[in-house]
Amino acid sequence: METLSKAKVVVLASGRGSNFEALAKAVSSHELSRVAITGLICNVAQAGALSVAARYAIPSFLIPSAHQEKNWNRSHYEAALLAQLKTLAPDWICLAGYMLLLGPSIVREYPQKILNIHPSLLPKFPGLKAQRQALEAKEQETGCTVHWVTEGLDEGPILLQKRISILPGDTEHS
Repeated sequence: METLSKAKVVVLASGRGSNFEALAKAVSSHELSRVAITGLICNVAQAGALSVAARYAIPSFLIPSAHQEKNWNRSHYEAALLAQLKTLAPDWICLAGYMLLLGPSIVREYPQKILNIHPSLLPKFPGLKAQRQALEAKEQETGCTVHWVTEGLDEGPILLQKRISILPGDTEHS
């Protein structure tokens, strides 16, 4: 019987790691049986995603992007990120709460190999604070979109969307 190899996935995250944890849990429970998360790359030292990686014994790599600082150099950051990605040799890259736009050099290196999980029903509410934008627009529903990453902000072809109703009293967090 032929054994199918598992797709090597590297996850990029910046925050608490809820999407990353859902992925890790699905892999751990064999719900995603043909996937192996081979690394987490995080750009924020205090991100909860790093703790999630430790709990699931997933190798994690911190490449800080202090982009609020005056001396931050995007090209140096992206070169370090690209070098780490090449070392990990992923079949797929998944952005799970990764709060930076990937530069053209990275997107071009991995065409149609980078997926993003975005918390809105794209094309509505691209970018940051999508849930807040939906509430402020008095939308009746919101959701989540998985799409290919392109050089534009949340502009790649949509692969999957899941809709949910916005209930009275819902907040940005809920």
